[in-house]
Amino acid sequence: MREWLAVALGGALGSMARHGTNTLIARSDLPLHYATILVNVVGCGAIGTLAGLITGGRLSLSPALRLFVFVGILGGFTTFSAFGLDTFTLLRGGRYFDAFWGIAIHVIVGLAAVAVGYAAGLRL
Repeated sequence: MREWLAVALGGALGSMARHGTNTLIARSDLPLHYATILVNVVGCGAIGTLAGLITGGRLSLSPALRLFVFVGILGGFTTFSAFGLDTFTLLRGGRYFDAFWGIAIHVIVGLAAVAVGYAAGLRL
């Protein structure tokens, strides 16, 4: 139960940060899609930094704190960071084929799913 609460609290904070970023960009003269770009790049930088610190032995997080930060905060902020870390891990491990197909499926199939969902939504 403790892990679920860590994810829930972190997710709430990450989602609030995402909404705050959207609000700031909406109030500026920048196009709204810049908010998505910003959170994806910031989230990828954050998850990469944390993963490097943990792998390098310079940071230790309890399992609950890892869930709070990685799944909760970063997951609520942007799931693109998880995609980035998963792909980087595959590449770093020499699993280039898996990384390529992961990228292709996320982008191509993900966009196709948006289009199919959109078309279905228009008909419902």
